[in-house]
Amino acid sequence: MTSRFRKLSHSLYECKYHIVFCPKYRYRIFKDAIVEYVRQQVYQLCKQKEQVVVLGLNVQPEHVHLVVEIPPKYAVSEFMGYLKGKLAIRLPSVSVRLDWMRRKSESMSNGRRSRKNKPKLCKESCSINKVQ
Repeated sequence: MTSRFRKLSHSLYECKYHIVFCPKYRYRIFKDAIVEYVRQQVYQLCKQKEQVVVLGLNVQPEHVHLVVEIPPKYAVSEFMGYLKGKLAIRLPSVSVRLDWMRRKSESMSNGRRSRKNKPKLCKESCSINKVQ
């Protein structure tokens, strides 16, 4: 068993994942300086997680390819939630356009949330919904 396998206290593992993620509505936001910033942030955020190693990274205009080795103590979904969450918070500080898009999508989603707060109708007023 050479360096191909990694070691935890009670196990040997080789967990490599090819992950592709994209921004909301597949907007083509990864351009110019933002590409370099995303690269830098992905490497930095992966260093913060213990034993996570970036094997490959490719940033396209509308998506990001990431080949990463994640130890079994982290769920892939947990790691991606961490990575995408931190990137979503940090990206609007780079570009004014991204900040505008973030505020626009938040205002659009507020209308969706307000539907949950509909008042419940009593039995007498339910007859209003019937077609006459």
